[in-house]
Amino acid sequence: MIAHLARLPLFLILAAIASLSMMVPALHALLNEDHTIARSFLYWGLIGFVLIGLVGLAISANRERRSSDLANLLSLFMTFTLLPVFLALPFQEALGTTSFLNAYVEMVSSLTTTGATLFADPSRLADSLHLWRGLVGWMGGLLMWVAASAVLAQLNLGGFEVTATAEPGQEGARFDRFERANAAKRLGRAAATLAHVYAGLTMVLWLCLVVGGDRPLVGLVHAMSTMATSGISPVGGLAEARSGVAGEMVIFLFLSFALSRLTFSSDTMTQARPGLIHDPEFRLGGALVLGVPLLLFLRHWIGALDVSGDENLGNALRALWGAAFSVLSFLSTTGFESAHWDVAQGWSGLRTPGLILMGLALVGGGVATTAGGVKLLRVYTLYLAGQREMERLVHPNSVGRAGARSRRIRRQGAFVAWIFFMLFALSLSLVTVLFSWFGIDFENAVVLAIAALSTTGPLITVAAEVPLTLTEIAPLAKLVLAMAMVVGRLETLAIIALLNPGLWRT
Repeated sequence: MIAHLARLPLFLILAAIASLSMMVPALHALLNEDHTIARSFLYWGLIGFVLIGLVGLAISANRERRSSDLANLLSLFMTFTLLPVFLALPFQEALGTTSFLNAYVEMVSSLTTTGATLFADPSRLADSLHLWRGLVGWMGGLLMWVAASAVLAQLNLGGFEVTATAEPGQEGARFDRFERANAAKRLGRAAATLAHVYAGLTMVLWLCLVVGGDRPLVGLVHAMSTMATSGISPVGGLAEARSGVAGEMVIFLFLSFALSRLTFSSDTMTQARPGLIHDPEFRLGGALVLGVPLLLFLRHWIGALDVSGDENLGNALRALWGAAFSVLSFLSTTGFESAHWDVAQGWSGLRTPGLILMGLALVGGGVATTAGGVKLLRVYTLYLAGQREMERLVHPNSVGRAGARSRRIRRQGAFVAWIFFMLFALSLSLVTVLFSWFGIDFENAVVLAIAALSTTGPLITVAAEVPLTLTEIAPLAKLVLAMAMVVGRLETLAIIALLNPGLWRT
């Protein structure tokens, strides 16, 4: 049975998992006696399972077919672009008051862990639909966990191109005398290893939030959104949750898993010295989480000198916590806003610019995590290259750090990282121009482009002067938003790897 499944395309397996997962909101709606929603998810889940089974039987006769890393990369692209069509069918039918395009964009946003929603009013959606949004985002996060080590790492993409010896999009040279396991076996091993870790961490966080006072559904969706860094909320954000600061503290701890893959796995370790303390991504992320809130705190403290009040100390502590939590949340591209993020503005009389949050989202989290952005490892690589160039300005004949790994990161790694930054900037410019072409003003177009390409959907409502309502933009702009979210999730280098005809070989 397992050998038969291994011969099926990855996209087909993921579609079958999506069909099976539709039973979760169907059962939830049935328990809540919402039979319309229950029937929608049950029927579409059964229809999808039958169709996928027929397709699987039709292609099972091809015993010579072997999965490859490039084919799995194509399956990932199809998953983020085509699978949301199927995921949106029960969502749109159960809601009944929205167009299929809106439902499709919502599912793309959830599956890519972007979290940009077209339904600003949470009360418009039933609890079962909120559960479906959170579940889709959670599965998208797990998919990226598994695909990072089983697909992207093998093709030197997704940030691994910085430390790899081969070119991006190509497999590295193998000098061992043993044949490497095929792509299907590696996917199976990675899924079996990481799925229970991912589910266990989500369960622990859910229990902590429920103990803190959240409703079971709210705690579950927030737990899934934290692990997937999707920022999806059934109540409009953490400010409306009952767990309060205690819940934010627990979520803060679990957001650290988005700073480095070494926090939960060592399957893609690229550093010679083991241990989280030596991981450059975690150290750089920790420096940002500590440094940026302190700078904001000092800025607000100076502004508060002219503000009279007897509770400045308490407001200062709440403002410091709100800044620290929001910085980590947007650095991990989750987008949860602390309930005390606005306290700093009222306390000091200074407005906190959304530009800081957009910059943090652009930096992003760690390689091979659910976080988006340009990734901390690439930023660290360019920092090392810049530091070395500064040293050469002072001592032109100096010798750099020893070791092939350090030389690789400073030279080829920095070159590839710079190429990625340029591609990211070009993508950002192109998406911004397209949004402006479809009638969106420049400021909102920039915010939309950054939110989509960094997979940080809540930026749309937090960073802009006047929050943009996604339901009011043109249909073609919604399609551009969906495609930008896919590009931000898979990254530009992976898309280019798929377009290279020289890589399509058996």
